[in-house]
This record gives sequence, C-alpha cells and structure tokens, in this order.
Amino acid sequence: MAPKVLVSDKLSESAVQIFRQNGIEVDFQPDVGKDKEKLLQIIGDYDGLAVRSATKVTEKLLGATDRLKVVGRAGIGTDNVDVTAASRRGVIVMNTPFGNSITTAEHAIAMMMAVARQIPAADSSTQSGKWEKSRFMGVELTNKTLGLIGCGNIGTIVAERAKGLKMRVLAYDPYLSSDKAGQMGVEKVELDTLLNRADFISLHVPLTDKTRMIIDRDALAKTKPGVRLINCARGGLVDEDALADSLRSGHVAGAAFDVFVTEPATDNVLFKLPNVVATPHLGAATVEAQENVAVQIAEQMSDYLLNGAVTNALNMPAISAEEAPVMTPFIKLAGQLGSFIGQVSESPIKDINILYDGEVAGMNTNALTNSVLTGLMKPQMPDVNMVSAPYLAKDRGIKVSQTTCEQTGIFESYIKVSVITELGERSIAGTVFSDKKPRFIQIKGINLDADVGSNMLYTTNKDVPGIIGTLGTILGEAGTNIANFHLGRDKEGGDAIALLFLDSEIEPETIQKLLDSGKFQRAQQLHFDVS
Repeated sequence: MAPKVLVSDKLSESAVQIFRQNGIEVDFQPDVGKDKEKLLQIIGDYDGLAVRSATKVTEKLLGATDRLKVVGRAGIGTDNVDVTAASRRGVIVMNTPFGNSITTAEHAIAMMMAVARQIPAADSSTQSGKWEKSRFMGVELTNKTLGLIGCGNIGTIVAERAKGLKMRVLAYDPYLSSDKAGQMGVEKVELDTLLNRADFISLHVPLTDKTRMIIDRDALAKTKPGVRLINCARGGLVDEDALADSLRSGHVAGAAFDVFVTEPATDNVLFKLPNVVATPHLGAATVEAQENVAVQIAEQMSDYLLNGAVTNALNMPAISAEEAPVMTPFIKLAGQLGSFIGQVSESPIKDINILYDGEVAGMNTNALTNSVLTGLMKPQMPDVNMVSAPYLAKDRGIKVSQTTCEQTGIFESYIKVSVITELGERSIAGTVFSDKKPRFIQIKGINLDADVGSNMLYTTNKDVPGIIGTLGTILGEAGTNIANFHLGRDKEGGDAIALLFLDSEIEPETIQKLLDSGKFQRAQQLHFDVS
C-alpha cells in the first residue's frame, strides 16, 4: 500500500504534485490545521504530515495516531511542533533550514532602506494629499556601519548585500572565526563594540536563553545616538518597552520590525511611534521562498517514506538500522561532549578535533562527528540538527577534523573532543560503560568519572580545603539537592574541577554566591539532553 500524506496548511501546489509523482497518496486540506478536533479525528489515517506554521503538532495530536512516521515543516522554525513528544513516539521531524534564507535577508535589507528614508510614513502622507518634503529627511546607507548580531546563513547574505551598498559591516557571532570574517570582508567584534559603533543594527539569531532580550535597556544605552534597529529574526530578542522609550527620547532614530514578542501583533507598544516600520512576519513571504520550502519538504518526506533516507531531521541521527543498537549510546555521548564545549566556550571556536579511540573508531564516525557539532552549536542554535550542523560549522569557518586509533588505554572505547579558540585549547573526553550510559572521564586533562544529568554545575578551582563544604553549604541554603558529586585534580594543590549532578536548576544568585566565596575561578550551570 502506498504511503499516505496529509497537507494540513497552505503549501504550494508543487508540493502536492511531487508527492503524487512519487507514488504517494496525498490529501490536500489546507485549512484542516486550524481545526484541532477534525485534525485529531483524521490524523490516524496518515503516514506523513506536511505543515507550515498554522498546524500545531502537539503531544495530544501525536498521541492520537500510531501510524504517523514523519512530520515535515516547510520552513525553518519548528515552534509549532512538539519535537520531544514526536521523538518519544518515534516520529521524525524534518524542516527546510535553507529554503527561505535569501528572502529573509532581502526583507531585512528592504526594512533597513525603509527606515532610513522613512518610506512608509512618507507614502501615507503623500497619498493623504500632503506634500511634506521637508518632514521626511532621511539618511544614506553609503559609508554607514551595519552591525550584524548573528552571521550565519541569513546574516552572511545580508552582509554581502550591505557591502554592495558600500556599507561597512561589523559582525558579532560566537561561532564566526576571524579567518571566516576576513574572507567575508566583515569585521568580527564583541557585542559592546558593535553597539557602540553601528549606525544600523540588524538581528539574525534564533531565540534562545542566551539571546532572549539581547537588546535590552542596558544594550540600547550603549548604542550610538541616532542608531536604527532592524529585527527580521525572532520576537523576544529586543525589549520592546525599552526600545519604545529610546525611540521617544530620540536616542534611537528608527526601528523596523517584522517580528514581535506576541504574534499576531494586533497591538504593540512600538505601533504609532515616529519612524517605526512594522510588517506582519513577512520575512519568508515571497513566491519563490514558499515554492522552495514546499518543494524541498515534499522531496524529503517522499525520500524517507519510500526509501528510508533522512534529510534535515531534527531528531533522527543519520545512521542505518544495523548500526543503531550499538551507536545510539555513543551518539548521545558525542552530543553531550559537544554540548559541554558549546556551553563553556567563551570565544569563537576555530578548530575542532575529535579523537575516536578503540572500538568506537570502527563505527560510523561521520555521524558521531555530526552529533558532536550539533551538541556544540545547539546552545546558540536550537534548530541545528545532525544534517545541517557540518554545513553551519563550515559557514562559520570552523575547521573540523577527526582522528581514529586502536585502543590506547583502559577503556574499550572513548571519544575526546578538543577545540582551539582565540583564548586557547579546551578538551573533554567520555565513554560508554556496559550500562549504556555516557560518562565524562576527562576535562581539561583532569581525570574523573561523572554521570551526565539534565542539570549540572561545573566549577574550577585550586585544590585547597573547603571546596566541598562551600558547595554543599551554598547549594543547601538555596534548597538545591545534589544527586551526584564528581571531583578531579591534576595534582595535590594544583588545578581541580567539580561536576555536580543536581535535581533542579539553580538561580543566578546562587552561582554568584559561589564566585563571591573566593574559592572558585569558575562556576557555571550546564544543561544536557539525556532523553
């Protein structure tokens, strides 16, 4: 029996034709995604579900079917898909991360021009019968400085376009190396430098815990007077109330926003302010972009349903059915090693070397390396997956190498991830024991044996008395229970580390108390995916 796919949102007719040409039965019901009850009733009849943003793929919906194998999102964002619930039920979630990059980048450039010349307000005034030529005095883009917060796929396209407009381009991106920035012809800077120097600031980062409100009241105070701000990335990156105050005071000369904290944005503090350009999340809204993502998701879903090939999956490692039982624990370990590096690295990573020692060296190391890269970049890029990770690393000028060797120590298999940043070298190693659970066995050259938990505390310090007591006291006062406690040192009185497996997250104030005790060089909360 041929696979059957439901298209529950408005997708290009080209997608429907591709499904049919591939011998897949397809139901095109572009409005059913908005009818939750009807969707619940019929979802059990389908092997695949193709959506845009209107359909909400919830845990309840996924629980209503045992047949569904794949959800395909025509676009990059998967906020409307419960990826965790899908993973638990063995449903693959795919997206199309690169199909609308040009369209979104062009919209950012258009918004920058619109706010520079006050085009929407001038148009409204002129069409109402006025001729207010002196009211709409704009500024040129030529020789102005554009600051890009985020220089990935979309940010890179914006940089290219801006250089064509004879603008100077600054870029703040933790994953952008100096070499790559040089090749692009942009200047890599720290965030405060960008805020201080840029005439225009354009945001091109995902919404994560690290980027949420990256432009807050303090950041706006650091910008140069007359700056103009463009956000075509995600709502929540900018403190809209603080920006409104800066616009009223004149410190910020203009803002162009395509995305808002609350959408649909039928009312917003930025509306009706002078020189604010607002559009209803149109970044990907071109005929070409919608055609691209629709065609791509239909091809990807067809290839999986017919041939088992996995492309751009958010929750599926690229390994064969034969490899899966042995590799799955090492896939998890590789991702957690990368996640550790990604969370603790404070400067851009230039080089990564991954050592596979022992039996693991004979496995599908390319898949393992992709898992390392996925874990490394996920703290900054939550939509990254094992397919897109190597391309994103390459885009940022990160050199990736891997080494394999026969068993050299006491472990039958272990993986060591070493990175070089502008501040030096960092490494972490891990293994999988007979219980199939990943362990960290070495950090910064210091040996230890640490379980990996969802919430962990990482500290570095000198090997002096009182460390354990200080940790226990401060965490106890905060009401945080320690599930496991792992210590290591390079020598008596030398450098030491601790990894604590905690039952819950800890507040920033608790971290600060640890640092204020004077016993720790570093204290950082870490999060790991242990599902």
